Amino acid sequence: MQDVDSILGNQILLVAIIACLLAQGIKLITSLIQKGRIDVRHLFSTGGMPSAHSALVAALATGVGQVKGWNSAEFAIAALFAVIVMYDAAGVRQAAGKQARILNQILDELFQEGKELNEERLKELLGHTPFQVLMGLILGIGVSLVAGMIVV
Repeated sequence: MQDVDSILGNQILLVAIIACLLAQGIKLITSLIQKGRIDVRHLFSTGGMPSAHSALVAALATGVGQVKGWNSAEFAIAALFAVIVMYDAAGVRQAAGKQARILNQILDELFQEGKELNEERLKELLGHTPFQVLMGLILGIGVSLVAGMIVV
């Protein structure tokens, strides 16, 4: 039970999770503005504005820097981890989404004559644009800095 209390008392972890949840919540608002309705699926989906992955790792790295020091090994690890996650979000997963879109188009064209396809369509919105990653980065840093001011 003491371990659970230690985990729940980890300020850096909580701030990172809050940044991630805030980014997911912003996606609901963005969906409402764009489509005129709330789509709860955005809370549990990847892709979209801002990047929740980027917000989480940016808040994590910023929190580690604030607590352990900007020249610590812990900050270096967290910062490099954040860069890898954000690169993946904007690069690899974005490319996979483009491939899925093309494959879905090919399947649509192949089976447009009434033939059935039993497979599920591929998810096309996997990654983020560089702008979405940048906004997640800014959000994560901002949440961590504000939380640091509140705690101090």
